[in-house]
Amino acid sequence: MAMSAVARDTVFALRRQIAKIEGTLPERLQAPAPGAPIHATGSGMTPDMTIIRRGLAVAAADAFLHTGIERLDTALGGGLPKAALSEIHGLETRDAGTVAGFALSLVSLILKERQGQPILWVGTAEIFHEAGLPYARGLSALFGIEPEQLLFSEAPKLLDALWIAEEAARMTAFAAVILEIRGSPQRLDLTATRRLHARAQSANRPVLLLRQAGEADPTAAPVRLIVSAAPAASRETVAGPLAGSIGHPAFKVDIGKSRTALPGQFTLEWNPDEHAFAERTENSVAVVPASQRGADPAPASGAVLAFPALASSAIGDQPSRQQHPAHRGPRRAG
Repeated sequence: MAMSAVARDTVFALRRQIAKIEGTLPERLQAPAPGAPIHATGSGMTPDMTIIRRGLAVAAADAFLHTGIERLDTALGGGLPKAALSEIHGLETRDAGTVAGFALSLVSLILKERQGQPILWVGTAEIFHEAGLPYARGLSALFGIEPEQLLFSEAPKLLDALWIAEEAARMTAFAAVILEIRGSPQRLDLTATRRLHARAQSANRPVLLLRQAGEADPTAAPVRLIVSAAPAASRETVAGPLAGSIGHPAFKVDIGKSRTALPGQFTLEWNPDEHAFAERTENSVAVVPASQRGADPAPASGAVLAFPALASSAIGDQPSRQQHPAHRGPRRAG
């Protein structure tokens, strides 16, 4: 039975009200047919529109940052939204370098479209002392980013870092803003991330929130990618993979949250020569390769031999009191 116009408008109004209360948006309604005109109704939109974010019914062709991986871009509904807050989360502190490398890979893709504009990287003194800063020569060699294009702002407290990131996110002079945070601070709540997301929308610039360790707390970011290190494959040569070599850096990317995608996992390699991602399957890399210098691995065991149990041990074979293992004796209390 077809839904009446009044009932349809009521349902859409309730969806928008629920989204406003929860701080989220309806994930997806019904995509418009190719070439179909868009008509407004009393509720402000028709049911054949795709809701991407508040105030934007149909995403433009250049509304997303394409990673170049068709499967990942399709899963994300087109790619990472440019005018939005995107969260890149590393579950452990040891993943800080991997998270930063993945962020720099995205920055390299952003600068291809916004050449000549710098990137501002904001962080607290705690995270910069713990994870360090990117190496200037590595920026140019691996990502094609000139050192003068990447600006750093070290804040003594998280409150100061949030204020700097909010003010920078509203400026169109930056190609993107990166905010790096360690752990799960209370000040990084829905209110703070909503402000960052709103600044990114108004300036039409991406804001990347790097979360090093900590829990995956709720944020206003439409997309959360969980990034960790993946084993590097061997270098490719004309004759095939070069044994014992280390190839391109690799990332394991999980879609932890997305308003338009289901959870998924991808293994991406970053090509420093072409400054582009490439996808590979996890089965193509041997994590523990067989030794090439020694003999072949031992064959499977054959017949099983049973040794007869000894009836009893001679008294002289028993260890003396001094020879008993230390963990069998009582510990000293004082």
